[in-house]
Amino acid sequence: MTRETDIIVVGGGSAGLPLAVRLAEAGKRVTLIEAGSGKFDLRSKVPALMSGIVHTPNFDWMYKAEPDPSVGGRPDVWPAGKRLGGGSAINGMMFIRGAAWDYDHWAELGAKGWDYESVLPFFKRLEDNERGKDPWRGTGGPIAVSEVRSRYTVTDSWIAAVEEAGYPRSSDLNGEQSEGVDYIQLSQRGGLRSPTTGYLKNRPKTLDIRTEAQVLRVNFTGKRATGVTIRCMGAEQVLEAREGVVLSAGALNTPRLLMLSGVGPGAHLKEHGIDVIADRAGVGQNLQEHPAVHLVNEVAAHTLNNDARGVGGAKSVLGFLAKRSGALTTGIGHAQAFVKTREELPAPNIQLAFSAFAFDITPDGNLALREGSAVTTLVGLMRPASRGAITLAANDAEAPPVITHQLLGNDDDRAQLVEGLEVARKVMDQAAMAGLVTSEVRPGPDFADAAGLSRYLGLATIPMYHPVGTAKMGAVDDPQAVVGPDCAVIGVEGLFVADASIMPTIPQGNTNATSIMIGERASDLILRALA
Repeated sequence: MTRETDIIVVGGGSAGLPLAVRLAEAGKRVTLIEAGSGKFDLRSKVPALMSGIVHTPNFDWMYKAEPDPSVGGRPDVWPAGKRLGGGSAINGMMFIRGAAWDYDHWAELGAKGWDYESVLPFFKRLEDNERGKDPWRGTGGPIAVSEVRSRYTVTDSWIAAVEEAGYPRSSDLNGEQSEGVDYIQLSQRGGLRSPTTGYLKNRPKTLDIRTEAQVLRVNFTGKRATGVTIRCMGAEQVLEAREGVVLSAGALNTPRLLMLSGVGPGAHLKEHGIDVIADRAGVGQNLQEHPAVHLVNEVAAHTLNNDARGVGGAKSVLGFLAKRSGALTTGIGHAQAFVKTREELPAPNIQLAFSAFAFDITPDGNLALREGSAVTTLVGLMRPASRGAITLAANDAEAPPVITHQLLGNDDDRAQLVEGLEVARKVMDQAAMAGLVTSEVRPGPDFADAAGLSRYLGLATIPMYHPVGTAKMGAVDDPQAVVGPDCAVIGVEGLFVADASIMPTIPQGNTNATSIMIGERASDLILRALA
């Protein structure tokens, strides 16, 4: 069965759905193909239920990485959204853009036109910011950006402690000053998750969406992409595209689909019996991820842990139903700071994300809220030097990608995370928090000095679920670049990539807002290329 459209977009996630909508709004006939479900599920809308959808098969592809020797050989599970909305449908909802330096650095690396001044209008276009419009922020966009509605006074104390420790207060970490401490903003509207499905509120008539349809490969005539082969309800179909195909399947799946389609490292493709359309060495390389570790403290203060059980839990449900506020609206964090542990750095290297709650790890590896009052500071390394790769397990579209990455594969990455933990402890020692902190649960007294913290990292470092970089954007003469600054795949025609895989380097903070921006900016670039 053959069907034809102007443009096929593969992946209805954080970048792909905005991209498809913008292309259709411009008059293109667009077919958006999403392997996951498009059905409504309350668990994806109620923020506090996010812990029940990540690592759940109906929502998450749950890809298992190769054993990581830098963390004792542990094979981490790397989530990937398996719903319309992609990662925005299952993430912790923290809305962070990164620093201006990140985008200016992209341009310096060859991604011309992706400097901060050039991408800022697209960040503004996508958001409806509760704080209002200013030179850095936008209103009226499809993604609502709201203040935290689960407020705890211990969060105010932590912000004061960060300032006491010598770090600046920012009035908006997504605005003029991306260094310092502020309350977190969330991708929420009225206390509910605001995923990229918000782009469908006024869905263009020229947009056709196919869910639960697996793309097997991109089809080529010579070196021109002409469509895709999909499997839907057990049957294979060929969908043809008159003008082009855009891959927006994410940093784990986009390189896999490129390679299955004959675009990638030639020797690797031949090893799996795949005909080489374009030998691009960078496909699947340059994998980057934010490594992170937790500081957990028991406190003499009211926290979300108190509001999740018994009478507190009942009040939380009533508060959510009546006012869309309280514990059930919580994101993954309540306040955060971006700080430098080394003055010579051009931008903050550490993210401290504070949550007025804490989890314990159960014997079967799941998370459960601690019984008593506790808080967590996530310490994340923002610009790791460690690099990994995505490769093929087989010439089989049903085979998951092979993820090879070492979270602590670089000695200086480890050293910077130790420095970040020391800063997090320093904050807890300030007057604003010292009277509240009753104990340190993790790392604890057995890991008191820098050497001890380094050992703790080997036991406790986790991925922040921000994979990027596996189809790197750069100058067309860069042998490691997969796409040019126009998002067109180098070496072929009619094929584009627009998702987190094109990021040359990982930006500061959570990557979802940047992925949405990529979808917005790529839509303009692709329309220009097809004009």
